[in-house]
Amino acid sequence: MSKKRGRNSKKGRHRKERDLDFSAEQIFGLMKEEERPLLLREILRFLGLQKDQRQKAREYLRGLVDQGKIVWIRGNRYGLSSKMNLIVGRLKMHPDRYGFVIPESEGEEDIFIGPRHLKEAMHGDRVVARIESVRKKGKEGSIIRILERKTHKVVGKFMRAPNYSYVLPEDERILQEVFIPEGETKRARPTQMVVAEITRYPMERTRPEGRITHILGYPDDPEVEPQIIIHKYDLPHRFTSAALREAQNLPSKPSPHEYTDRMDLRGIPTFTIDGENAKDFDDAVSIEREKEGGVKLYVSISDVSHYVKEGADLDSEAFSRGTSVYFPDRAISMFPPELSNEICCLHPRLDRLTLTAELRYDRNGERRSIRFYPSVIRSDERLTYTQVRKILMDGDLEVKEKFGNLLPSLKLMADLSQELRRRRTERGAIDFDLPEPEVILNLQGETEDIIRAERNLAHQIIEEFMIAANEAVAHFMEEKGVPFIYRIHEPPKKEAIDEFRRFISHLGYRMRKDADCSPKEFQKVLSEMKGRPEERVVNNILLRSMKWAKYSAKNLEHFGLASDGYTHFTSPIRRYPDLIVHRLLKRVLSKQEVKISEEVLAHQADHLSERERVAMEAEREILNRYRVRFMKNKIGEEFEGIISGVTAFGFFVELKDIFVEGLVRMTSLPDDYYQYHEKKFCLVGERTHKTFRIGDEVKVRVDRVDVERRHIDFGLIKKIDRVTR
Repeated sequence: MSKKRGRNSKKGRHRKERDLDFSAEQIFGLMKEEERPLLLREILRFLGLQKDQRQKAREYLRGLVDQGKIVWIRGNRYGLSSKMNLIVGRLKMHPDRYGFVIPESEGEEDIFIGPRHLKEAMHGDRVVARIESVRKKGKEGSIIRILERKTHKVVGKFMRAPNYSYVLPEDERILQEVFIPEGETKRARPTQMVVAEITRYPMERTRPEGRITHILGYPDDPEVEPQIIIHKYDLPHRFTSAALREAQNLPSKPSPHEYTDRMDLRGIPTFTIDGENAKDFDDAVSIEREKEGGVKLYVSISDVSHYVKEGADLDSEAFSRGTSVYFPDRAISMFPPELSNEICCLHPRLDRLTLTAELRYDRNGERRSIRFYPSVIRSDERLTYTQVRKILMDGDLEVKEKFGNLLPSLKLMADLSQELRRRRTERGAIDFDLPEPEVILNLQGETEDIIRAERNLAHQIIEEFMIAANEAVAHFMEEKGVPFIYRIHEPPKKEAIDEFRRFISHLGYRMRKDADCSPKEFQKVLSEMKGRPEERVVNNILLRSMKWAKYSAKNLEHFGLASDGYTHFTSPIRRYPDLIVHRLLKRVLSKQEVKISEEVLAHQADHLSERERVAMEAEREILNRYRVRFMKNKIGEEFEGIISGVTAFGFFVELKDIFVEGLVRMTSLPDDYYQYHEKKFCLVGERTHKTFRIGDEVKVRVDRVDVERRHIDFGLIKKIDRVTR
């Protein structure tokens, strides 16, 4: 089924359902009651439909089949998926030509699909799979129907064979080469990276067919790398002419009549704190000491919703993107620069319209009251994290003198942020201390170095204040009982907790079996790891054990933050959910009715969670590509690292200083035959009994770098013995 047909069918299905005298639940109930697949005429008769309703009912049933909710079988019969060992889900392929169907239903186990049972499905397709057998390692099955194609274009290398041309997909999970007929090559040259639109999907004995739409360039050109990611993840990177016109028509500054009904905060010392290279400043902070010893914190966020109206072209464009995407050398912004870098950017010494969260705390850091209101501010300074660090931590006299008027505010903020941080830790918030890599590029766009991004007191100030504002908005809106969009993080599954507990036990750490698995329990483990060589690896593994945070129309709380209510309010320039939150909050503040339904918000939340996931994967992959390119000139060099993963074919090592991971293959270990002990997460030598386990420190040599496949092979020099703790 084509993507276009699938979209139209879904819209039509919702319209028709409103016109029908029955629901999907009635059909499911009927099928369960009869306990067998039913003929179409039986369903129509049981539902007691009039003749003029029957054609609509047939179309509605076809829609349920397209969704995978029911299954059409031979003899014009319809059955329930759950009664026929059928699972609907997304196919996730592996380069070794097998795959897994990831079920859509929560709690269902993944289904292994062997190479002979893939049918013509491709990576990412939405499929129906039949469970054929259940073994110790899990369920195995075969694909019986493709419901929706996910891959519509392929990024890859253009190649010529003697009698035909084809594209070799850059993504190893897309197993089929794409045949390109003559006349559809756009004059691409061999080995150039191209984008091919699929015009015919694979059949039983034929490959997919396509046409070249973009020629990106040769793979060794640094500029090609970001273009590959943009097209591979289908990131919208050009604004529509209508959206650009709207952005260009925005005023360069707010006019005084727009200050009406806004709280004037221009007399309070206010500033932004961001990274050195940031261009879109959407949050500013202010603080005042109160007479009784408490403090009043102002978190003022750019009032993007004042300029971007619902349904406008700018709004539609931003919603489709969902979020800004950040690469080492560029940003793919959610809004055009006229908005994100100008009128909605909180530049110093310029009046800007904002939405403010005013939070009052007593002398012990306990929140006493909250207020929200539209405001106008004038930021005094654009501070960087480095400057704030020099003022508060390094005692740099030159920088302190330059920003002397802000010193009292900064000291108050530092004290408050540390108290808020202490309280969060006390309630059990998990602080994943994962150092972020920062890629340093030279003028040619090539990776010059990869360093540990700094995270200091300045970062903590902003982090704590943004968390506090987000929580305050969530609690306020929940009390109002109106439809709202939350940021949720559900607790990990019991199986993931048990696996993590078993893993850390082999590192000599303990987590009680009868523990309630609250965030506090995990935070305690991470605290014990602090400063240990395996700290980073354990943080990563715990993070992988957790579910993804996402957006939801229901407040299911935030496990990682140990918060009973959380949202995203503080970055409307770069995250669309924050824009939704601003609009809903402003409606409540102005006593307007919140007309949007929870169902509509739920659909928006799903879309925005998906867009966030795509952005994160794109950012992660571009970073990995820069890492591999950085290592191509390091062959023969030696580094120290930590074993970050163990498999049946070797172990992965993450280098300590440059955040690069590579593989030491089992076949490169000459001193013994090693066996993989899955339950103990280690390799053990048969003769020497030498072990290699996650967290071990090793010294390795860079032996091979495959830039195209992003593989790095290390050779082991030695295992570094550490002092027993």
